[in-house]
Amino acid sequence: MKKVTLLLSLLILSSLILSACGAGAGANVIKVGGIGELTGDIPAVGASFKNAAEMAVKEINDAGGLEVAGKKYTIELTIEDNAGKADQSAAAAQKLITQTGVVAIIGPNASRYAIPAAEIAESSKVPLITPWSTNPKTTLDAKTGAAKKYVFRACFIDPFQGRVVAKFALEQLKTTKAAVLYDVASDYNKGIAEFFKQTYEENGGTVVAFETYTTGDKDFSAQLTKIKDAGPEVIFLPNYYSEVPLQIQQAHRLGIEVPFLGSDSWGSAELIKL
Repeated sequence: MKKVTLLLSLLILSSLILSACGAGAGANVIKVGGIGELTGDIPAVGASFKNAAEMAVKEINDAGGLEVAGKKYTIELTIEDNAGKADQSAAAAQKLITQTGVVAIIGPNASRYAIPAAEIAESSKVPLITPWSTNPKTTLDAKTGAAKKYVFRACFIDPFQGRVVAKFALEQLKTTKAAVLYDVASDYNKGIAEFFKQTYEENGGTVVAFETYTTGDKDFSAQLTKIKDAGPEVIFLPNYYSEVPLQIQQAHRLGIEVPFLGSDSWGSAELIKL
């Protein structure tokens, strides 16, 4: 909880500095926006995000507000639901900036939603920090490759994550053959899958199957059959918690009994039961 409060405070302070200490609201009030996946494909993530943000704001306000240059400010939080859609993430960012008048935005979480929202924030010169988006594209300018000036993250990035998982599979599990199943329509899944494959093969392993699906698919039997026939010793699933249980269940039904590895998107207690 203290980390969330600190993160929120740092974001607000940076937004005030970047906007020349304008609060963007009435006297002694700072408007902050949030964009979360409250509905759609990963609602548990959105619910946790909303609860944490509201708790942090309450903690700050109950303590008398946030002090900036000797002046106390109360935080006013407005959270928008992106419904698990990229276009609605961009629309939510635009609404928070132009209609609500926020000075900073927290979220979205998933990379496929954070990337479009970050484009709006950057072009509007409004600070945005994502707690959970690990894809490098979120904080990099698409044209120049340079770091964006107004977009930040509170987590590691996919190149790091992909390398760590690949080396774990090689060095700790002692495997030499791996398979990957990932969502080709998602920047997050696609990016981390490619980083895993690159590192695994650069360090002597072979990715014997590199299978894809599209967001919303429920039947993975064709891809999993190809994976089984390829004979991997480990399978990497860099997919969301809402998809992984179904993928592992179908793999088990096909008789696949090798270890499964995941990424930071495996955020569900349901996975422990598998």
